[in-house]
Amino acid sequence: QVQLVESGGGSVQAGGSLILSCKAPGRTFSDYAMGWFRQAPGKDREFVGAINWSGGTTYYADSVQGRFTISRDNVKNTVYLQMNSLKPEDTAVYYCARNRYARASSHQNDYAYWGQGTQVTVSS
Repeated sequence: QVQLVESGGGSVQAGGSLILSCKAPGRTFSDYAMGWFRQAPGKDREFVGAINWSGGTTYYADSVQGRFTISRDNVKNTVYLQMNSLKPEDTAVYYCARNRYARASSHQNDYAYWGQGTQVTVSS
């Protein structure tokens, strides 16, 4: 079992920034793509962004393109989500996940392990 530990959530005003971190155990972190997803109250969980095993390829949902940046540090076994220009509609529980493969994807079924989630609240 792979346990992913997220941190960095909180409350911020619209226009502000937050950075989320997700640390994964083990020496195989760099073998797998990582992703971030979110779930707002009453809505399905949705894709936010993904990064391939090396960090050389990233994908984003249209709703966060240009505002959010995903990155990873394979020495620290950590993936990050830098969130800028936050909007109230970004309010959700954010989850990191480890892909089954090295290639990044937006499909939830490609992800085998999930973190516990961290709350992000953006006020207007």
